[in-house]
Amino acid sequence: MLSGKKILVGVTGSIAAYKSALFVRELIKLGAEVKVVMTDAACEFISPLTLSTLSKNPVAIEFIKDEETGEWQNHVELGLWADLFCIAPASANTLSKLVNGNADNLLIATYLSAKCPVWVAPAMDLDMFKHFSTRDNLQKLADEGVKVIEPTSGELASGLEGKGRMEEPAIIADYINEFFSPQSELKGKKVLITGGPTYEAIDPVRFIGNHSSGKTGVLLADECAKRGAEVILVTGPTHQKVTDKSVQVVAVSSAMEMYESVQKHWNNSAIGIFSAAVADYRPAQVAEEKIKKSDDSLTIQLTKNPDILAWAGSVKRKEQYLVGFALETENEEQNGFKKLEKKNLNLLVLNSLKDKGAGFGHDTNKVSFLKQNNKIRSFELKDKSAVMADIIDEIEKDLKA
Repeated sequence: MLSGKKILVGVTGSIAAYKSALFVRELIKLGAEVKVVMTDAACEFISPLTLSTLSKNPVAIEFIKDEETGEWQNHVELGLWADLFCIAPASANTLSKLVNGNADNLLIATYLSAKCPVWVAPAMDLDMFKHFSTRDNLQKLADEGVKVIEPTSGELASGLEGKGRMEEPAIIADYINEFFSPQSELKGKKVLITGGPTYEAIDPVRFIGNHSSGKTGVLLADECAKRGAEVILVTGPTHQKVTDKSVQVVAVSSAMEMYESVQKHWNNSAIGIFSAAVADYRPAQVAEEKIKKSDDSLTIQLTKNPDILAWAGSVKRKEQYLVGFALETENEEQNGFKKLEKKNLNLLVLNSLKDKGAGFGHDTNKVSFLKQNNKIRSFELKDKSAVMADIIDEIEKDLKA
């Protein structure tokens, strides 16, 4: 979060200026202290009173704060106050002035005094954005260390379709939040995650499965991707969807399909988090046609599935980190430690069906972390997304050690 961070928002003369109200609101929600500096042209598109109310600070517009007393607006002090200066929207005119140091308004003068990182979020019609002068100005700013937040494509105020829409305020706020967040140990690392159930076919219609929803795997994938990891999620049948588009999803059905996919990706992964509820057994023979109901009983011979987690642990290199999950109904910790050692895990996430609100089909879970040397860390019942964050925090702590 941005608690304690000072963000200066610059607003220029663009129809996208209405988004600055949403932008300020998002920053305030993230805990930032916000001040706003506007150009005269920006005031034609959005009221300074709106931005002052949302930011809880006076809006700076003119060099002279009070004509009667001659009190001036200290642009140097304003520029030095900020931890980050984000001009959103940034018009083509303002971009040109930033490049050339044309300090004919308070915003540009503040920019010239700023010692903090400066970001710009361009907003203009597509032909203006494509024009060589605009592209040259953006390149010059980028070369000098100014971060350019590329506009998106869509319907523009002119009625045309194309690139030029200012990036959405919530997304820019997320970029800023990420910029100030501590560097994650997962950034740039490849993380292999398994999730969901496996369905073991009896015939073309029926299968052996379990009640796993796949939510844990999806939440783990999103959390790792959020922290900058390159994520591959191998998941059994599930209705859950990842929200981070960078996650590579490999959909499988059976334990054998999951095993083959894990074998393909584990060697090149730095971290493995195996949360899938893999069936221990599968039918030895799969009927080619639907089995007709005839006798009062039906005998299905089962054969053992490969132990995917055990295989990963057996080939794990010293620098790789492996996490397993265990759902127990009795002697939870004793059985958990056996699994931790037998499968060569760095961390075992243990939960019990005896705990109310834990296990399959819940939005909550209650877990304990088991490590070598009988190290146990237990948590209270939490929302599953918070549990996933705890797991990733634990991994990061171990990677730093």
